[in-house]
Amino acid sequence: METSTQDPWQPTAAPEVAALAERPLPIRFTGSGSEYFRIWIVNLLLSIVTLSLYRPWAKVRRLRYFYANTLVDGHAFDFHGNPWKMLRGYVLVGLMLIAYSAAGRFSATAALVAVAILAVLWPALLRASMQFRLGNTSWRGLRFRFTGSLAGAYACMLPMFIPAFAMAMLRFEIVDPQHPTMTYIKHIYLVMFASALVAPLMWWLFKRYQHDHYSLGQWQTRLTIGAGRMYGLSLRVFGVFLLSLIVVLIVVAIVAGAAGALAAVNGHAPSLAANKPLWMVLIVVGVLAMYFLMLIVPVPYAMSRSQNLIWSSTRCDELRFDSKLPFGALLGLTLKNWLLMIVTLGLYWPFAAVAFYRLRIEALTPQLSGDLDRLQAQAAARVTDASGDAAGDLFGIDIGL
Repeated sequence: METSTQDPWQPTAAPEVAALAERPLPIRFTGSGSEYFRIWIVNLLLSIVTLSLYRPWAKVRRLRYFYANTLVDGHAFDFHGNPWKMLRGYVLVGLMLIAYSAAGRFSATAALVAVAILAVLWPALLRASMQFRLGNTSWRGLRFRFTGSLAGAYACMLPMFIPAFAMAMLRFEIVDPQHPTMTYIKHIYLVMFASALVAPLMWWLFKRYQHDHYSLGQWQTRLTIGAGRMYGLSLRVFGVFLLSLIVVLIVVAIVAGAAGALAAVNGHAPSLAANKPLWMVLIVVGVLAMYFLMLIVPVPYAMSRSQNLIWSSTRCDELRFDSKLPFGALLGLTLKNWLLMIVTLGLYWPFAAVAFYRLRIEALTPQLSGDLDRLQAQAAARVTDASGDAAGDLFGIDIGL
């Protein structure tokens, strides 16, 4: 008979808790364009009739539809926002933006004061918006939270107002609005160039503030990339934009040359003086077409690459994300959506919105290594302290994430 060699006076070692194997949480969207069309058309008509006062209710109906049809590991999201509280937030933000727009028409001093007031209030409002949206979103009975501090909001948002302050200060240089000086024009271009240089840094600060403070129970995410990756992405997007611009200019040159050759073969040249209205329409349509074509490729490229970069770099100890949004599929969908919206005079919009949302959300896959059951048990045992969400619930502001 075997005898145990373990010393009975030694304490028994606690059994080790095996680490959970990582598993994907597939995301599936079950909504359809025809279903959302009925919600969209009612929202549109009621918003028109009520002079946009119905927008909070419209937004709640839209969010509840999209959330209820977004399944993560078979469980749907839910939105609990109160449209009456959101209405107060819409009115507050609307009055602020109207005052900001009107102030610039009176004097340079009024414009500078308006920018200062907006800079003081906007970071707090944006933080409240993120608190409100996440605090009213739930999954598997768990409420999300945004834990970013007010000081953090000001630290990431105030630098974004520097270009606006510079533009407002430049208004003091204007003596004759009809004939701005070359110095004023040079300063405008200098501010625009400086803004473009620091834009990737500002975007990284904002996304870091967001993705460092998404919380579900005890889990809180963090963004693991630095500002250099944002500059790399911005350079690639700018390169795609330049390439698109070159292609558009080549196409325009070929079309213009072909039109001139055709006119010469027919023995006459188009007269600008004789057909001025027609030429004005053609010029406007041509400019709009160029603008559209220059953005039709860079915008989907920027969307796909930024989603993949930011979400694939968002993680916590228990959860990480994989994002594989293909540029080709997004570009094809964008072209299809624009074509059908033009043909249907905008009525295809809800179908386009559903298709666009499905492609983007299903390209994202959370990879779970934590214990969801334990997380739910901890959340149930935890006494909820609502004081942290008081700012977000004060006006029900929902600016958007």
